[in-house]
Amino acid sequence: MILKNIQYYKFCFYGFLKNLRFFDPFIILFFREIGFSFLQIGTLYSIREISTTILEIPTGLIADTYGRKKSMILSFTSYILSFLIFYFFPNFTIYIFAMILFAIGQAFRTGTHKAMILDYLKIKNISHQKIEYYGHTRGFSQFGSAISALIAGVLVFYSGSYKIVFLGSVFPYILGLILLISYPNELDGKIEKIKEKKTIKTIFNNFKNTILSFFQMSKNPLLIKALFNSSLYDGLFKTIKDYLQPILQTFALSIPILLSIGEKRSTIFISLTYFFIYLLTSYSSRKASRFSKKFSSLAFAINFSFILGIILTIASGLFYAVDLKILTIVVFIILYAAQNIRRPLNIGYISENISSKIMATGLSVESQLKTLTIAILSPIMGFFADTFGIGLALIILSFLIIVLYPVIKVVRYSGVEK
Repeated sequence: MILKNIQYYKFCFYGFLKNLRFFDPFIILFFREIGFSFLQIGTLYSIREISTTILEIPTGLIADTYGRKKSMILSFTSYILSFLIFYFFPNFTIYIFAMILFAIGQAFRTGTHKAMILDYLKIKNISHQKIEYYGHTRGFSQFGSAISALIAGVLVFYSGSYKIVFLGSVFPYILGLILLISYPNELDGKIEKIKEKKTIKTIFNNFKNTILSFFQMSKNPLLIKALFNSSLYDGLFKTIKDYLQPILQTFALSIPILLSIGEKRSTIFISLTYFFIYLLTSYSSRKASRFSKKFSSLAFAINFSFILGIILTIASGLFYAVDLKILTIVVFIILYAAQNIRRPLNIGYISENISSKIMATGLSVESQLKTLTIAILSPIMGFFADTFGIGLALIILSFLIIVLYPVIKVVRYSGVEK
């Protein structure tokens, strides 16, 4: 039985608020509305991910060295500033700056909050619940996304423009900022400060100790495989997932329903589809532990889900190429569900192969590899989507990842000293 105290609900409510990003179901359509090509969109994605990659390691070290709460507060402040720029200054060049601010938010958040959860479980002596516990909190995140899709649909329907979703996203993130401030200080992480009179020397020693821990972590081959297995698959999924939006828009406008409201019917269809997707992913996140128990080991479950996801991605591209958009949509929905079963499995496996002392750093490395993958694949996806169509682009990206599988196939973990 999972320990459901006030901090559990804070973790869950954080996930709920964090995923009230009303722009998520309409982000590509927003960029297309203001005249961007798929290549320009992919370039903006790449800038965001490269910026995140550059910042990922130092922000992970800062979180481990100076406190995770401060990192999370800075993250949400940066997010809010980026949302305001997207709303008020629709220009490609200015959006580069907005993407960098968004990247700062991502870099300070990813890995850090997961480390806070895992450290909390260790403090309470319930680390054995990590898959179930993280699956539950992720389920709340996906439920937040489901509600977000409905609210976003209402905002776009009545405003007549996609940009309103950025202004709307500011308010839940302000609430999230207040929530993070209320987290107990014990979740900052147990960092042993070196007592030195000179501040600069103190900073240097703190960073040096954490960096040494990081290099020690990199010598673990099981952990390295786990990091690449997780990050490459997640990078592929996050590169392609938003392309569901133009597919949904085209399909909605091709069916003879709600003709009296014209093109606005695509907004309703997209909003309801994403609502259903996130309800499904919320459910699938909570079932991650049950899924893993159907296999002989956690490693086998991770490998199986990797291969299945690639096959589904190729299938979605083939269906789109032969104009079977309804089947493409169905496959994308399955991909969303599979991703939210797979993610808690990866977190559980990684946590078994890394010391809790450098948990935030290790998870930030995983996130850095993922963002680097997205930075590389996004312009490729955009170029081929512009040139040959979305279907072929999906197939090309899938084959780029599947050839690496023999190298990143994970094995049974041995566990490490916590």
